[in-house]
Amino acid sequence: MNKKYAEPGEGDEEALPRPIRTITDLARVAGVSPGTVSRALAGKSLVNAKTRDRIQALAREHGFQPNQMASALRRQKTGVIGVAIPLGHDRQQQISDSFFMTLLGHLADELTEKGYDLMLRRVIPERDEDWLDRFIRSGIIDGVIVIGQSDQFDRIEEVADGYLPMVVWGNHQEGQRHCVVGADNRLGGRLAAERLIAAGAKRLAFFGDTGPFEFAARYAGARDVAQAMGVSITSVSTHLSPEQTSKEISSFLAEHREEIDGIFAASDSIAFACMQELRKLDIKVPGEIKLVGFDDLPIAKQTLPPLTTIRQDIEAGAHGLVDLLLRRLQGDETESLVMPPRLIVRETA
Repeated sequence: MNKKYAEPGEGDEEALPRPIRTITDLARVAGVSPGTVSRALAGKSLVNAKTRDRIQALAREHGFQPNQMASALRRQKTGVIGVAIPLGHDRQQQISDSFFMTLLGHLADELTEKGYDLMLRRVIPERDEDWLDRFIRSGIIDGVIVIGQSDQFDRIEEVADGYLPMVVWGNHQEGQRHCVVGADNRLGGRLAAERLIAAGAKRLAFFGDTGPFEFAARYAGARDVAQAMGVSITSVSTHLSPEQTSKEISSFLAEHREEIDGIFAASDSIAFACMQELRKLDIKVPGEIKLVGFDDLPIAKQTLPPLTTIRQDIEAGAHGLVDLLLRRLQGDETESLVMPPRLIVRETA
């Protein structure tokens, strides 16, 4: 015989009790209002202890779990952290870039550990000048992590004036208002140039776009050392989309190969492209050209030869981004976190 759930007023002895799916269902069973149930489940002292305990016991007995999203909306919390990657400096760069994927992996681990979900946006600012404001006002995120300042420094500064729960991966400048986590990029650039010169290089080239603040600081640090040591250094504008990167490196080497004996790549991804183009031209690394990257991505130790690079601790940076953001969600005015870079000597310089 088929069984059915009992409806109010029905006396069928074979009927099963109606399942408890909502606060209204639980209120009916408990004989109280839905508001009382909501307050009791939240542990509010407005409901007397006896009634609160009885309602919570009924909820456990029936395996009732309140709708978490509805609860979050009532609290004006979503449990979601937005992660935005603005690509104003290079719209063809892909978020499958090894650096982004490494940082995003660590961020996902950290946010999951803290009970948050992650919502990712790849942003082309020239298509959406209001990208950051709209993301924040969407009502679907509790706070935002911006990966890279790109050419959006002023936009981020404006938003930081009125929006506390935002932390940015990027370069720190004296007097800036937004909270940043990142390496001391200028020091990293100095370490790279010092290593190249110590390895015997006297004519340096910096591969990278000096528009973004992080890369500009890395070049400035390398230039400081080159000028102090009486060594030449040339800046070669290099994009971060794989196809463009390879073409630009190949074009420069075809015309200026004899003019350089050391390369400082603004990122490990650019350094990997350099190694491929140098190999095509049968230029030995480090025999003919020394090479230093920046990031120390996991693959850096697996290249042939293994890449000498400047390490910024990406895992520690992800931890710092989440820690500072959660503190700012609690209303704290946090300071920026500037991490010391470290030279990792392998075989390319």
